[in-house]
Order: sequence, then structure tokens, then C-alpha cells
Amino acid sequence: MSKRKKNNSSIHQVLTQMVLDIFEQNGNTPLNYKQVSAKLNVRDSEAREIIYEILKDEVKKSVLKEISPGKFQLLELKTFIEGVVDLTNDGSAFIVTDDEFESDIFIAPRKLRTALNGDRVKVYVYAKSKGKHKEGEVIEIIHRAKMEFTGVVKLSERYAFFIPDDRKMMHDIFIPITELNGAKNGIKAVAEITDWPTEAKNPIGRIKHVLGAQGENDTEMNAILAEYGFPLSFPAEVEHDAEEISDVITPEEIAKRRDFRNITTFTIDPFDAKDFDDALSYRVLENGNFEVGVHIADVSHYIIPDSALDKEALDRATSVYLVDRVIPMLPERLSNGLCSLRPKEEKLCFSAVFELDENANIVTEWYGKTVIYSDRRFTYEEVQEVIESGEGDFKEEIFKLNALAYKLRERKFKNGAISFETTEVKFKLDETGKPIGVYVKERKDAHKLIEDFMLLANRKVAEHVSKMGKGKHKYTFVYRVHDSPKPDALANFAQFAARFGYKINTKSDKETAKSLNFLMEDVEGKKEQNVLTHLAIRSMAKAVYTTKSSSHYGLAFDHYTHFTSPIRRYPDVMVHRLLFHYLNGGQSANADFYEKLCSHSSLMEKKAADAERSSVKYKQAEYLRDQVGNTFMGIISGVTEWGMYVEIIENKCEGMIRLRDISDDFYTLDEKNYAIIGQRKKKIYQLGDEVKIKVKQVDLTKKQIDFILVQD
Repeated sequence: MSKRKKNNSSIHQVLTQMVLDIFEQNGNTPLNYKQVSAKLNVRDSEAREIIYEILKDEVKKSVLKEISPGKFQLLELKTFIEGVVDLTNDGSAFIVTDDEFESDIFIAPRKLRTALNGDRVKVYVYAKSKGKHKEGEVIEIIHRAKMEFTGVVKLSERYAFFIPDDRKMMHDIFIPITELNGAKNGIKAVAEITDWPTEAKNPIGRIKHVLGAQGENDTEMNAILAEYGFPLSFPAEVEHDAEEISDVITPEEIAKRRDFRNITTFTIDPFDAKDFDDALSYRVLENGNFEVGVHIADVSHYIIPDSALDKEALDRATSVYLVDRVIPMLPERLSNGLCSLRPKEEKLCFSAVFELDENANIVTEWYGKTVIYSDRRFTYEEVQEVIESGEGDFKEEIFKLNALAYKLRERKFKNGAISFETTEVKFKLDETGKPIGVYVKERKDAHKLIEDFMLLANRKVAEHVSKMGKGKHKYTFVYRVHDSPKPDALANFAQFAARFGYKINTKSDKETAKSLNFLMEDVEGKKEQNVLTHLAIRSMAKAVYTTKSSSHYGLAFDHYTHFTSPIRRYPDVMVHRLLFHYLNGGQSANADFYEKLCSHSSLMEKKAADAERSSVKYKQAEYLRDQVGNTFMGIISGVTEWGMYVEIIENKCEGMIRLRDISDDFYTLDEKNYAIIGQRKKKIYQLGDEVKIKVKQVDLTKKQIDFILVQD
């Protein structure tokens, strides 16, 4: 082909695309060749004739259709949208969009290209849809959700492959021998994707960290942390900066603060806690009222904004609590040392101090920096013993604080707060981290006493700042908000609860809360408690951090924040900084800046919760590995198209009975009624039903437990 012909061909292609774009830009309105020419500013008759020929050619190619003589329209209107990949088990995906479409976009496996689960992508959406979903294909990856994966190294003579643990990572990673970083065959490691050539089936990567032998406790716990993007150690610079901070509290610093060192003060925490970020002070005032101080570690005093310490804390955003360990947000020097309110030591705090009358009504309130001296470190069990026996250290103070907490709690529930008492399962571990027993952690008055005063401080701090400024001049702040549940989700839960004889009144938020509290109280200790509680929680919206002032539905507070745990939550550090800034006459902070930090904190909080759940699943699988073949009674806790989840009553471990393993009939899912139904005999297994199961097999790598149904 001559150069001139090539040029003519290119010009024709460009002109064709311009013609087609006119239909796109005009919402696919039917147009004739004169209208298309006019929109392209083409006036000479020869060029208009070429446009007419293009229109005719594109009809032959099934790109356009001639809906009436001389009137053309695109056969399929091209639409481009952005969204996040949500991969399914069969390798296909849905693109979760930002509300551009009513339903998510379906992507067949071959149309995903190299997009991975969680990636933000640009998608070309077809005009026609198959079934109930529109379909499309990925044309661009805008942002990778993750580039690092945990998994196992499989080594051969000339190359290696890395098999990711993540079930939604469908591709093994090719590892050149030069990029093994000392990893041996079968070892668990962290791999990073470094390249993915256009035509390559598998990505190319390198081994970033060697974690250790599969099945070892430290290896598996570190793998969970790495999987969710939490670092396994602090950078040397951060550790160095923490060590350099002086532990001396100078007279000049004390002079700037309100002095509580001579007022009775103590901490109440779990027996195995190492960081104590809150303390209570108590004294009776001359007028007969009670002064209760909620004293919180003054982390913001030690962490300078934009320092290496601050950037690391923000990046982590939260401490992570796995079954056998805590991965702190701050280095140990701060979390367990300088900031921890240890007994018999002077400590710097940021405090909320309340004068309460006999009925726990607030008479006065004060917020500011303090210095305290904790007289005693209590465990929850020790305080509970004082409450129940009437004897022990500071018994008068504990009695009165407990009585005031009861009144605060009653008022909270009367105003519409919801009491979700979930069952918290703990493992007894041997010295190697292997689970040798399971027990349920009880929440008693000692836990609730601390909780109610922390809630009081969080609520009143949020209210205090919310009253600063008016309208558009409201002060920027970090709130913890919780939207009311979506009506359809609540209606579905109410319908399910009715099967157990519980009525949920959904006429108003207050009536809903009242009936949910009655349900939670009535169900306590019954076999269906966990199932109903978890379903109720799932019907609720998720609490998040935001600068947009809104109510907290679950607590029935008009304003709420997180002020009380800055050692383990970065939003609390932000709250301390903003509150101190405003108390000292500062102007409102930049809302966009803090909203970004809020979004990041909410995301990291979810990742930390997922990591904790993953560690629990691993320990459940490890615990039941030695009990394959044993039978237990369980409660059906979930139903899906491929099976039903069952929670063992005795130890709260959850596994799945796969439908293919139920041999007496062919079962299908009845999604609306939370049940699976036999097609011939019509036998029904429903959420909440009690069943007898046998442990069939355990896969530690996948954290999967398989049960089989023991039928009578």
C-alpha cells in the first residue's frame, strides 16, 4: 500500500470515529447525514457525501442502524463507567459502580483482562444486557487495590511460582529464580507483583518477605497481617524517634495543666492489657454532687503532626487485635510506656470532667489538659468482685460510679439506644499458640461501668464542638456516625425474627430500638442468640468516621465522636488535636483535609476487623483439626447457593455443610426465607434451626471447616 493510501485510510478512520462520536455526544438521537455534517461544521457537498457513505458503511458493519430512510442511530450506545471489581468464585466479576447504574455491571472472566479483585477500573458497558445485569469489559485499570499477596512458594529448577492464599486472586505469580530472596520450596512468603506483560497469562513478581514454615503460629498470624496490608514492624526511623522522646514531665508542663494528682484515680482494663489509655477519677464535692474525670492518655502531646511517628500512626490508623497478639498503632515505647496510664506514675492526659448529681444529670462540664497519678490498676474481674462482694480497694468509689453508670445506661436506652450483646469467643492457647480450649467472654457490670463513662465523654466532647459556630461556620470536627438501617433490610430481619416469636415494631426509630432491645434481652442465653444478634447487626448501617455531623443511630446520640482511645485509634488523635485547637481560640480546620483522613481511618478499621476475623477463623480450623469425625450439635448460621453454615453450640466454631454432601434429596436456596429446601421431599433447613453435624475435614490454608449433616 502506498503512503498516500495509508494516509487516506487513516483520515477515513478518524472521520468515521468523529461521526460515531456525534451520536454518543447527542444521547444517540436519530440523525441524518445533513445533521451530522452540521454538527461537525462540514459544509461542502463532497465532504457531506463522504459522511453519508460512512453512515451507510457503518450500517453494514452493524454499528449503526437506519431506523427510517436517511435517519441513523447507533445500534449500541457505548458507555464508559468507573467502578471497583468484585470478583466471584467462578472468576467472573461485578463492577460496583458509584450509582451510575441501578445494578452492578457483569464482567465475564475473559473480559477482565488483568484486573484483580478490589481494583478500580474503567469499563466499557454494552448497550444490550443478558439477563438482569448489564455486561461490559475492562478497558483500563485506574488503581490497583493491592500488589502484595501472601502464599506459598513452589520451586522448580529454572523458575518458581507463587500460589496466593487469597481465594479471589485467580492467578499464580511467576517468580524468576533471581527474585526468590532466599525462599525455599513450600515456604510461606509475601510476594509483590512487579510486571504483567499484555499477553502474559500470569503476572511476574518477586518474594518480598519470607514468613516461615506453613502451619507455624507466628507464620500464619504474620501472613494474616501481611494479607490485609499491616506492616510486621515499625521503620527504624519511627522506633528511633519514639526512643528519643523524653519521659520527664517538667514543672513548666504541669503548670499549664489542671492537676488531678491528689484526687483518687484508677484504671480498669482486661487482665492481659499492656496499654492503659483511660482512667477515672472520683471525688465528692462540697455541695454533695460527684466529680467524675474521664482521663485519656495525651498522645497528641508526644506525636508532632507530620513527623515520622505521626505519618506511621496515620498510615496504620488503628491497632490490630489478632487472637494471640496486638499489633499496636504506636511503638511500644509510647503505647506501653510514655502514654500508658500505669499505676503509681505521673501521666499527662486530655480530660473530660463532669459534675454529676445523684441522678447522673450533668451539672457542669470541663475539657482540657491535665496531669494525673493513678492509684491502682484494676482488672475487670477485680472490679466485678468488689461490686458483687461489697469488699475491696476503693469500694465506695466503685459502688457510686457503678450506680451512676446504671443511671446513664437507663437514660441511654430510654432515649432509643440499642443493646447488642454479641457473644465474644476467646481461645485458650498453649505456649506454641495452639488452641487447646474455647470459652465465651462475659460482659458484666465492670465492663459496662467503664463503657458508660467513655460513651459520656465521647458524646459530650462531640456536642461541645458541634455548638461552636453556626450554619456554614460550624467548626470542622471528626465525628463517629451511624445511619439508621435501610427499611428493606430491617423488614427482612423483622420477618425472620417473627419465626422465633419476636415482633419488631418498625414504625419509628424509637419503636424499632425498643423492640430490638426487648429481643436482645429475651434472646440472651438461648441457642438462637448469636444468629439473631448477628443478623440484626447486619441489617444495620456501618458506623464510619466523617466530618459531616450526624447522629449515631445505634447509641441514639445526636452527636458522637471517638475521644477515649488515642493509643489505638488515629481518629481519637485527630479529635484531641482539634479540640485543643478550638479550646485555645483556633479557627475552623480544613474540612476536605480531615474528611480524607476520616475515609482512610474507616477503611483501615474495616481491614483490622477483617484481619481479626481471619485470625479467629484460622484458630477455629486449628482447634477442630484434631476433632475430625467428632459429632456436635449446631445452629444454622447462614445459607448460600452452595451450602449452609453451622455454628457449633459448644465452642462457637463455624463450618459449612455443602449441599452436594446432603444425600437424601436435591436442595436449593430459598433466599427470601433464609432456607434451603429439598425439591422432592420438601424438607426445609432454615437459619436458626438446630442440627447435628460431624466434622468432615479441615483445610488450614483456606481456613475452611467442612461438616456433614448427621441425619436421624
